Amino acid sequence: MTTPTAVAIAPTARASRGLWHDALRRLLRNGPALIGLFFITVFVLGALLAPYLSPYDPTIGVLSDHLQGPSLTHLMGTDKQGMDEFSRVLYGARISLTVGVVAVMFGLIGGTIVGALAGGAGGVVDGVLMRVIDVLLAVPGILLAIGLVAWLGHGEIQIMLAVGISYSPMFARLLRGSLLAIRESDYVIAARSMGASPIRILTRHMLPNALTPLIVQATLAAATAIIDVAGLGFLGLGPGDPRIAEWGEMLTDSRSFLQSAPYLIFFPGVVIVLSAVGFNLLGDGLREALDPRLKR
Repeated sequence: MTTPTAVAIAPTARASRGLWHDALRRLLRNGPALIGLFFITVFVLGALLAPYLSPYDPTIGVLSDHLQGPSLTHLMGTDKQGMDEFSRVLYGARISLTVGVVAVMFGLIGGTIVGALAGGAGGVVDGVLMRVIDVLLAVPGILLAIGLVAWLGHGEIQIMLAVGISYSPMFARLLRGSLLAIRESDYVIAARSMGASPIRILTRHMLPNALTPLIVQATLAAATAIIDVAGLGFLGLGPGDPRIAEWGEMLTDSRSFLQSAPYLIFFPGVVIVLSAVGFNLLGDGLREALDPRLKR
């Protein structure tokens, strides 16, 4: 008499390897996000390799070569002082991208601290901090940045701080909302019932599960920050040194040549738009990749 044997059925479904692996897989299948990542990569590499890619010194011009149109000698032409526009665009990427990204990091750090205190502590602390955030949110970000730069003075650090402070309220409000949404989650209640301290609950259980929206928002904010930095430079509130190539100040210097040398505005304007579009596309892709409801 034979006894029936159990037949082991191998699972056909491949187990998930984790949130970040699945998010990366979805991101790599997102065409617009890859286009945005390509734009960002091109500008970052151009900024890093500017000393090797630029054919001329961006701070030295030949007056006899001023306002020359695009050619094989000068790919993007020359400005009113005979400086090579292509070299200045490459070196300008260093200033614009660095200032924009670091400003967002400043805003993210400040907003995370305020949002964590408000959403984690609650009560009077939450009320006071949110009223301050409401006041700051009532002021348009670019106007707040202009006022801060006028107060702090010209310089890259001042611009980073000004733009970063203007972005902090947005991150603080977003993080607070995320923390309030998960405050009564099962794992938070379980940690609280086991005697975990409020600080441990906030740092080990709540914050890691509330940072995903901040990552996405920071990527989207980088696009706006680059435009804000260029706008400050266009208004004459840039680094302040005319020898420094910065995309916004390049637009300012080209205003009087809109009809006679439109390429001076065209090329800096295009790189500003493409860099902003790149961060926006990447941010939208991250939002879809990190949203578990959009798994596919």
